Amino acid sequence: MITVVAALIKKDGKVLIARRSTGDSNVYGKWEFPGGKVEVGETEECAIEREIKEEFEMDIKCKNFITNNICEYPNRTIDLRLYECDYVSGDFKLHDHLEYAWVKIDQILSYDLAKADMPLAKYLIK
Repeated sequence: MITVVAALIKKDGKVLIARRSTGDSNVYGKWEFPGGKVEVGETEECAIEREIKEEFEMDIKCKNFITNNICEYPNRTIDLRLYECDYVSGDFKLHDHLEYAWVKIDQILSYDLAKADMPLAKYLIK
């Protein structure tokens, strides 16, 4: 199982999602909460801060764990772990995504979300 962390970043009553420009057919072109894999010896909190820096050139501060979803794709199983994060600084520069959007949480399911991210979005809507 691969541990993957995702950031819930809020701004003006909306949350950040991004559309993948990399990955296999299971995730390519899908919308997701941005994040990435936890490296060996790295805490999940450090991983999410590093991943957002690498993917968007933004600094965030990880606050707390929200929920997770274990998702089986044809070629791997991931444990996607969602963390609430605060924006600190930096401007968006896309490296692993085609685009990003700030969306109201009650509208997030209208986006073509990755399979692993769907239960996280549904959890937030409750």
